[in-house]
Amino acid sequence: MSLFGDGLEAAVQKAFTRPAPKSAGVQMRYLVKQLKSTKAVAQMLRVSQRTVERYVKDQIKKPRPDLAARLEREVKKRWQPQIRAKAKAKAASTGGIVIDTRARMGYTAPIGSTDQDRIRHLTVALPPIYAARLFEAQEAGASDARLQEIAAEALKEVYFQDGGRRAGSLEEVRFTDVEHLEFDL
Repeated sequence: MSLFGDGLEAAVQKAFTRPAPKSAGVQMRYLVKQLKSTKAVAQMLRVSQRTVERYVKDQIKKPRPDLAARLEREVKKRWQPQIRAKAKAKAASTGGIVIDTRARMGYTAPIGSTDQDRIRHLTVALPPIYAARLFEAQEAGASDARLQEIAAEALKEVYFQDGGRRAGSLEEVRFTDVEHLEFDL
């Protein structure tokens, strides 16, 4: 996926009420139950149908590292969909989302202001409207660059302009060279 997409996904996964399955056999059985066939799981994981069947029957217990990573990612993507939906809805309607980032930030402003880009470490609570925009864009398949633009708009309004109380003539915020990024609901 991407830095922003993975960060949003990790934030939603923190809302899980039960841990996702850990063993390969249980994970494989879960995916077969979700997708309704071993053939669909095999195509998704890029392995043979017979391999999937062997994991389901616990004839194979330890997958290769690349398969284990794909298996875990696909299980977590589908795990507890109602909890995931509730967490997103709460963040988008009342709760908002917290962004913790260390990145190079600057802005475009009128002549005479100090708009030089510099590394900043920010932890900012974003309002629900931006949480909704981020989740909607992610579900629509937006690129990492688009998610980064939405986050930059949110930081412009909340951090740089403080909800309209300062820096009213600020035109654009540059949000680049992301070293660290984490979201929390």
